[in-house]
Amino acid sequence: MQVLVIGAGVVGLATARTAALAGHDVVIAEAANAIGTGISSRNSEVIHAGMYYASGTLRGKHCVAGRRKLYAFCASHGVPHKKSGKLIVATDAAEQAKVESIHAQGLRNDVEGLRMLSGAEARALEPALSCTGALLSPETGIIDVHAYMLALRGDLEDRGGRIAFNTPVERIARKNGRWQVQFGGAEAGAIAVDAVVNAAGLGAQAVAKRTDDYPAERVPPLILCKGSYFSYAGRPVFTRLIYPVPVHGGIGIHITLDLAGRMRFGPDVEWVEREDYAVDPSRADSFYARIRTYWPGLPDNALMPAYSGIRPKTAGASEPQQDFTIEGPRQHGLPGLVHLFGIESPGLTSSLSIADEVISYL
Repeated sequence: MQVLVIGAGVVGLATARTAALAGHDVVIAEAANAIGTGISSRNSEVIHAGMYYASGTLRGKHCVAGRRKLYAFCASHGVPHKKSGKLIVATDAAEQAKVESIHAQGLRNDVEGLRMLSGAEARALEPALSCTGALLSPETGIIDVHAYMLALRGDLEDRGGRIAFNTPVERIARKNGRWQVQFGGAEAGAIAVDAVVNAAGLGAQAVAKRTDDYPAERVPPLILCKGSYFSYAGRPVFTRLIYPVPVHGGIGIHITLDLAGRMRFGPDVEWVEREDYAVDPSRADSFYARIRTYWPGLPDNALMPAYSGIRPKTAGASEPQQDFTIEGPRQHGLPGLVHLFGIESPGLTSSLSIADEVISYL
């Protein structure tokens, strides 16, 4: 089977690799000039354990399954990563109840190793913390995302797969039992394939709207949610990731680490109208108060603008958070076509598991 994957981010690369390993002839059409230039290069680089997501959701299923697959992949391919662990901290009685509910959800999701800690037990692990209690997640980790994408690309190309850069998809149409895909760029043209996977991230809705016979009402809205990150100017204080209780639209201003142990903070959440990756230094002002609820020792003037990312949400600020959307033939009835919408966090963690489901549809 000839398979065209649209988008060379983490999910597109994982899907293309899985298709190639299954023996298919695979090409990725990528509008940019390199892999992973969008969502995949602008995140926390966290491997999530899977305790936040409701039972029966695609997020819950793929996060847990994908995390297990991702650790195995990193070990077998030499991708730099670390199972650093994470503490989700409570600073009052209301937050304590929320942390306990996250623990219960994690147990329902079959997340390994979760353990509730008292405030004293949490401070014994991380003395700089201030909290009334915490949930320890030993399966949470961090990863070098670029190295992961290079490893996925290597597997793809080893099996004969190819990536066409600077190749934006302009139209997809069904003709004579195959998909006819027109693309632009310096070498504009067309290709006929047996199957198409739309993993275009922020561009997924636009690609779906250019797919003939795909019902317009099935395309969800694209709502951009921007998160800015700040780096820490001092020496690292924590050895684990530190997360507050979640907030609507995200999981709060948390402390993450890179593989060198450096600390960074974010993301905050703001709904925006267009792609804009500039980090407003003044947003750090609100970080200090929120971080000091669980790390009162954060010094003044210690945060520096780092980078920002934009999530492709399908629900607005006042609406409930939506699940991943995987639209395959079972959902829309068109053979050999899969559209992926709203693949945000934990999309990185879930990527190998999502890839398995997508290829099973083909």
